[in-house]
Amino acid sequence: MRILVIGGTRFIGPYVVRHLVENGHEVTVYHRGQTQAQLPPQVHHLYGDRYDLPTRRDEIARLAPDAAIDMFAFTEADARATVAGLTGIAGRLTVISSADVYAAFGRLIGIESGPPEPGLLTEESPLRQRIYPYRGDTPRAPDDPHRWRDDYDKILVERVVMSDPALPGTVLRLPIVYGPGDTQHRLFPYLKRMDDGRRVIVLDEIAARWRGARGYVENVAAAIALAATDPRAAGRVYNVAEPEPLSEADWVRAIGRAAGWDGEVVTVPPERLRGVSTIPGDLTHDLAMDTTRIRQELGYVEPIPQEEALRRTIAWERANPPAEYDPARFDYDAEDAALAAS
Repeated sequence: MRILVIGGTRFIGPYVVRHLVENGHEVTVYHRGQTQAQLPPQVHHLYGDRYDLPTRRDEIARLAPDAAIDMFAFTEADARATVAGLTGIAGRLTVISSADVYAAFGRLIGIESGPPEPGLLTEESPLRQRIYPYRGDTPRAPDDPHRWRDDYDKILVERVVMSDPALPGTVLRLPIVYGPGDTQHRLFPYLKRMDDGRRVIVLDEIAARWRGARGYVENVAAAIALAATDPRAAGRVYNVAEPEPLSEADWVRAIGRAAGWDGEVVTVPPERLRGVSTIPGDLTHDLAMDTTRIRQELGYVEPIPQEEALRRTIAWERANPPAEYDPARFDYDAEDAALAAS
């Protein structure tokens, strides 16, 4: 298949592109050329801004893409530009969404109220009622590098992509993604404690029970490539995550096993860790997703087992620690005091 990837040069995208190439597809990456990514040499490059797509339809038509993947449509305007550029040209469009569309996420970050959702979140679980989850009462300044967050909302992206019958859409709701190249260094807070020789990692009792959907980057990329190339995915929405969502405590233990750490996880009442190293949000609301649909409909199976995924991530993290971090996140004296008081 001829596949057009919009974006594809940051964290997840290069893995998607490599997976597609390895499976024999002809790939063109449309990007601004601002991010250096290690992509296979046979990949074609088309340079430009996503908002130029509607004016470059003739160029895109010459590529004759059977399918397209939009890796970074964050706003309604982003999605509209993509659809306007590809309708009547691409055979199908797959867009990357997020677990943050669910009402459970709105309750987790405190912008909506309601009881915890029972069980795992399915594709039919309630979505947030409040649009623009990161928009505050006062708009960010035009020169604020986070200005885009005021207009961010994957719910609106999904609506645009799934509403054009001339361009069949597929939506993939991604989890917390970890792996080599993760600019958010999601394993770092726990791995640093382990590598610093901490014998105990302390969590508050509520945080220890919290379950979030997670996925290793190569496995998530495999799911994206599968959905983009399987015609059965047209018109469908899929959750993507590891099959068994771990509690935060079990997640730390899994990292520890892969890191060769033989310490223990100890839980304490939340008030004893106030101001130390807690996870933000109302952690009575899990964000764990059911992934039965993509497994049953498309036959998705993770190519990399979790233990190996963690080993690869840890090796990368140790070789590429963040250039800067807040030392206050690692107040070991305060953690020891919380343990002593328990």
